[in-house]
Amino acid sequence: MNKIATKDEQDPQTGSERVFAFFRGKVLSGELRTGDRLPAERDLAAQLNVGRPLLRETMRSLAMLGLVDIRHGSGAFVGKADISVLTNFFTFSLAQEQNVSEDIMQARMAIECQAIRLACERATDSDLDRIGGCLTALINTLSDPEKGGMADFRFHAAIVQASHSQALITLYKAISELLMQNHVERRQVTHKTPKVIDDLVDSHRQVFLSIVEGDGDAADHRLREHFAIGDELRRKSIIAAFSSGGMAE
Repeated sequence: MNKIATKDEQDPQTGSERVFAFFRGKVLSGELRTGDRLPAERDLAAQLNVGRPLLRETMRSLAMLGLVDIRHGSGAFVGKADISVLTNFFTFSLAQEQNVSEDIMQARMAIECQAIRLACERATDSDLDRIGGCLTALINTLSDPEKGGMADFRFHAAIVQASHSQALITLYKAISELLMQNHVERRQVTHKTPKVIDDLVDSHRQVFLSIVEGDGDAADHRLREHFAIGDELRRKSIIAAFSSGGMAE
């Protein structure tokens, strides 16, 4: 006797959407938290009116995102989302857009300017030590575009970390691959111009001191100045590199 196909079997997306909606709703409401055990497969399938094979497939998709931890023999548990999945999504999505560097800079400014205000209020001694260490690393790698660019990125990432705002930290991490690339590319343009490098160091130092002082308004102002100086220095270094007798090798 042939089995009559259910609606979910005819349209699997309808069932999978129902599973995602259930999981999202429970997490958003706080009914499910990281580490909580999900209902047994049989019970969950009956509750959501989906077939067990479809439920199993959807749960595997959630597991790939880190949202579900499937332990064979023990069941399924609420996991913690893997930020690298979000990072990969933003990297692939934004990298295909035109003028992505400028767009990323605007997003970076929005995140960092709020983060530095919060860092002035919330930064711990450990945070200040971390930012100071990143500044030292930045100074010690001025002649190396790759290492210098990464040190520059870590300096700014440490400021965002010092905000202790999980939302800002998550958003910053999501675009971190593009930010790292942007820092290295900018350093490749500027690292052979001594005046540019000197101004770059002083600008970073002033940003750090503003956090130590704990003045949010001053910190925001200095950071915005830092971004403006960075753009100006980049323009000057390009002019110097390609002016008569200054063509970079």
